Amino acid sequence: MKTRAILLAAGVAVLATVPLMLPDGLVNAAISMLIAALFACAYNLLCGYAGMLSFGHSAYFGVGAFATIHAMNALGGAGLLPTPWMPLVGAAGGLLAGLVAGWFSTQRTGAYFAMITLAIAELLHAMAPQLKSVFGGEAGISSMRMPAWGLTFGSTVEVYYLTLAWVLASLVLLYLLTRTPLGRLALGLRENSQRLRFLGYDVHRISVLIFALSGMFSGIAGGLQVLSNESANYVVFDTSLSAAVVLNTYIGGVHAFLGPALGAALVTFFGYAVSDLTQSWLLYQGALFVLVIIFMPTGLAGLLALAGRFVQRHGLRAAAPGAGLYLLAGACYAAAAIFLTELLQRLFSQDYRSLAHAAGAWEWPAVSLFGREWPPLGVTTWLVPATLAVLGWLFWKMAAAAVGRLRDAAPADRAPAAGAMTERRLT
Repeated sequence: MKTRAILLAAGVAVLATVPLMLPDGLVNAAISMLIAALFACAYNLLCGYAGMLSFGHSAYFGVGAFATIHAMNALGGAGLLPTPWMPLVGAAGGLLAGLVAGWFSTQRTGAYFAMITLAIAELLHAMAPQLKSVFGGEAGISSMRMPAWGLTFGSTVEVYYLTLAWVLASLVLLYLLTRTPLGRLALGLRENSQRLRFLGYDVHRISVLIFALSGMFSGIAGGLQVLSNESANYVVFDTSLSAAVVLNTYIGGVHAFLGPALGAALVTFFGYAVSDLTQSWLLYQGALFVLVIIFMPTGLAGLLALAGRFVQRHGLRAAAPGAGLYLLAGACYAAAAIFLTELLQRLFSQDYRSLAHAAGAWEWPAVSLFGREWPPLGVTTWLVPATLAVLGWLFWKMAAAAVGRLRDAAPADRAPAAGAMTERRLT
């Protein structure tokens, strides 16, 4: 518990120093990461804790965004509230939308619930361009952050710290909510809603309340995005945003409170870092999601927790060789996959087909990749990914053997220490 508190304090300290270490462009990326992290944690209250898989959570993010933009333009542009309090309007919008939509959605469970939530988001996405007075049509609605509390909010740094304060406060409230009786009832909904009903609880009312609270925190995230961008467009209702929050949450881990925040931050940073380098970045993101679901159902947070328990049991020095070999294996597999993906993407592109057609029927022009020319029919071109894959397999086998030896030796080596720990606990 003490170690966890130290890690959290260190994480907050790092977040507080981000504007001092990064240029404005990356500070904007950090703002997007914070907003995505809050949105994922808000979604996880519904999905991870209550077990209700929503495919249309962008609706409440979007309602919060448009509620905030209208509040910013209210009173002749002076704003309904001071700029630092604007996300409260987004929270109110998300809460009201969550209450209404939650009452209808939670009439059903499972796949039917998921389809209803998707239909609600699609309905808003289809209606928004037509309701120009509310959503601004195709162009959307723009506004400006007004000065307040002696701050202009004209710089990226001020917006970052405002976003950080709201995200940290919201995460604290979300965490405290999971520790309340309502949070425990949410877990009961996930595990066995029939038993809750037999115990006399109104399952529908609890489901609606959890849904609404998730929508409220999603609305805060939408309000923060409006404060950052000073605009809102009906695109916030798009199903791609709903899909993104599902991916972020499951990649991070639905059974750890900060797991979705970790997944959202990493995937958002991945999008900023890689989208300018390759056209296939969405393919990599989807592949990461599939790999996590198949091999790491508990997400990245679960993997880190497993590694932490392993190090605690065997010691860092003993666990380091196996961990290093696993990292080498993963790097080799990733390099092979990236090489093949980029090579095939270029071979099947329209530009390459045009070059091949101009060169002649039997000519295959070399592909420029990673600073070199790779002939498609050359042995070396295909030998590189094959070699990397074989090296990855060898490193994986070596890592598995090293971990296996540690596990076999652990009972004999660790028995006295375990007995001493048990004795200390009893005393």
